[in-house]
Amino acid sequence: MSESIQIISGTKQEQYHHLFPQIKSLLEAETDLIANMANLCAVLKEQFDWLWIGFYIVKDDQLVLGPFQGPIACTRINYNKGVCGASWANKKSIIVPDVDLFPGHIACSSLSKSEIVIPLIKENHVIAVLDIDSKDLNTFNKMDQEYLEQMLECL
Repeated sequence: MSESIQIISGTKQEQYHHLFPQIKSLLEAETDLIANMANLCAVLKEQFDWLWIGFYIVKDDQLVLGPFQGPIACTRINYNKGVCGASWANKKSIIVPDVDLFPGHIACSSLSKSEIVIPLIKENHVIAVLDIDSKDLNTFNKMDQEYLEQMLECL
């Protein structure tokens, strides 16, 4: 089945507003979690062209690399380590305006300057985290967090 998403320009809010119903429809049409993770990464990469967008999936006591778009990434992250591990441990989204100022930041790419991590929570357990890196400082804000959290609710 061929899927298509209409990519637009405009403010970040306009882009999210236009993209969200399309993503919701795309994800609701498929029941496989990994397929939906992969498509969500692809859509976000196409729309926003951030450096890296991907999922880390909880497996035993680590986060293991899942579907992603962008350069080669770290394959495993320990609980409560780096931004992803902290998001997993705290069950909360984390916005990092400058990754160099985040204690214990794991630098998978020296090009990454800012980051947002959103936990995917099912039945009160984090099952994965969505990690997004930008080449620019201060890329992410509360609006990104709110829209990305809504997108993850569709998974």
